[in-house]
Amino acid sequence: MIQQVLFAALSLTAIWLFARKAGEIRRNIFLGKEEDFSGNRPQRWRNLLLLAFGQKKMFRNPLVAVMHFVIYAGFIIINLEVLEIVLDGLLGTHRLFLAPLGSLYNWLINAFEFLAVGVITVCVIFLCRRNIIKLRRFISKDLNGWPRSDANYILITEICLMFLFLFLNASDQALQLRGNPHYHPAGPFYFSNFLVPLFQNTSESTLIGIERSCWWLHIAGIFAFLNYLPYSKHLHIILAFPNAYYARLDPEGKMKNMPAVQKEVLYAMQPELAPADAAPPAHFGAKDVFDLSWRNLMDAYSCTECGRCTAACPANTTGKLLSPRKIMMATRDRLEEVGRNINQHKSFVADNKSLLHDYISVEELRACTTCNACVEECPVSISPLEIIAELRRSLVMEESNAPQEWNSMFSNTENNFAPWKFAPDERDHWTQEMAS
Repeated sequence: MIQQVLFAALSLTAIWLFARKAGEIRRNIFLGKEEDFSGNRPQRWRNLLLLAFGQKKMFRNPLVAVMHFVIYAGFIIINLEVLEIVLDGLLGTHRLFLAPLGSLYNWLINAFEFLAVGVITVCVIFLCRRNIIKLRRFISKDLNGWPRSDANYILITEICLMFLFLFLNASDQALQLRGNPHYHPAGPFYFSNFLVPLFQNTSESTLIGIERSCWWLHIAGIFAFLNYLPYSKHLHIILAFPNAYYARLDPEGKMKNMPAVQKEVLYAMQPELAPADAAPPAHFGAKDVFDLSWRNLMDAYSCTECGRCTAACPANTTGKLLSPRKIMMATRDRLEEVGRNINQHKSFVADNKSLLHDYISVEELRACTTCNACVEECPVSISPLEIIAELRRSLVMEESNAPQEWNSMFSNTENNFAPWKFAPDERDHWTQEMAS
């Protein structure tokens, strides 16, 4: 009974803490401007199945995709076993599903063990890729400090959880073989069976202590992992699904016009169309996270920090300051800071900071060629380009901050309806030269 009460307290505390942080993240996301992504539901469900569940974009590199899929499957499938652990903890039972599932139960546990060994193997490989082989996108200065440690912590935690699962089963098997009445015969477990000899000289009371310790550490580790997710890049484990569903369905490269700008131009050219109460737009583009759409902010929280966007970015490849991954990380950092401000003051109090300038520099924004390579490469349908475009609009239209080359192009477009310094009535002169 004491264990049941302690387990219920642990479970409720973990769930409450996670729900509170999840609520803050949801609030932060909806600080962004409203944008409608409700249309074409069949295509959205297709994206959810292919991009989130099927990890379609990951399979451009089949070997890495298979390894990532093993971790993904392990996380989803092995944690079905958590349901049994939770019910056992609340009800004071042991292997509750053994009786109703019969021989299928042993098959499922063995399948879980194969996945557990696969997860351990892949996590070790991924640790080596990051810390020994040191792939370029994993040693970038974008990841200096906490982001680099975060990735290692998660991989090490997953290895520990899988080992606890195997040792839990091994000590359970050892107790089954000794005929302990509480540990019902569930049949041999393939991988943990190799660990059983480690306990042959262990007393039964010590063995029960090992089994209980593994059980408690395993479920406590899962609850800790659950509450670590909202502070980690691995939040994409959850947000990849809504991110895929609300993916942009417009053709890549299609830039969104600003209705406010279109109206201003229209009213300037045809004043008679302007309503009497027409007011100028409050601002153009985005200077802070409040000016971005909620979809942009969900992108920031969904970023996996994998660096595929930056590796594909031609500006970054040629040594320029721009890193699409850093754009997303900076947006998330600013949004988290805004969230802490709201937590402290109940509503946002101006802090004399903004996403533009304080988190993302002018040099980064100007380096972007708007080629969409980052959007094409992202495995979870993130668009750094939308954020870059909105920030550049603010730079140009709010601060008149543009290079001279851009200003010449703007002037030519305004006066000649084209980027070149030719009058509109001279555009077809080249045809006369061809004819002669």
